[in-house]
Amino acid sequence: MQNDRHHSIGILGGTFDPIHLGHTLPAKATAQHLSLDEILFIPANIPPHKTMPNVSAQQRVAMVNIACEHEPIFSCDERELGRHGNSYTVDTLKELSQTYPNSQLHFIVGLDSLLTFTTWYKYQEILSLCHLVVNMRPNYQLSAINQATKALLARHQVFEVDSLKKAKHGAILLLPTIIPNLEDHLNIEASSSDIRQRLINQQDCQHLLSHDVLAFIHKNKLYR
Repeated sequence: MQNDRHHSIGILGGTFDPIHLGHTLPAKATAQHLSLDEILFIPANIPPHKTMPNVSAQQRVAMVNIACEHEPIFSCDERELGRHGNSYTVDTLKELSQTYPNSQLHFIVGLDSLLTFTTWYKYQEILSLCHLVVNMRPNYQLSAINQATKALLARHQVFEVDSLKKAKHGAILLLPTIIPNLEDHLNIEASSSDIRQRLINQQDCQHLLSHDVLAFIHKNKLYR
């Protein structure tokens, strides 16, 4: 771990039930676009807005570790799994800022998360701890966002990666969908819930999951 201001960390949180290519491929493209040194995948314990996962925390972690094996900058961070009760993004970011005090933290989210961000627990404090990096959807018109999100962007949005690098936290960058290799990845039309249903129905998921993750699922008879 480099211990300087120029070390840049991407953070991707989620239930990862299971982790799939719609998580890992955009994360890799984002890391390349922003010149990130590291991507932390942080499996959630009990997400505030989701139902309980279908498999154990240990199995979800195992799948994340498998998905990270062949990407040197990917790693699994298990800090949220030891918490009791709801696990909030702001708590995780406080811990990460203490663990990596001289690094830039980039919290990577999808467009759906941006649209609800102003309802998140202590969202203002989140932006005092990290940058928010948003994977946009092709052909989405920002004019459709609500007034609270428009006001948020008016205060915090930057338009260039260089502008993001100049501050340690507090900026929101909407990633262009013309990033090489990113647009196709964002068009992977699958969520973890879709994939779980496909697995239950014994439908093909080879185009949605890494080979090794899919092998782990079959070996352990998950999602049946």
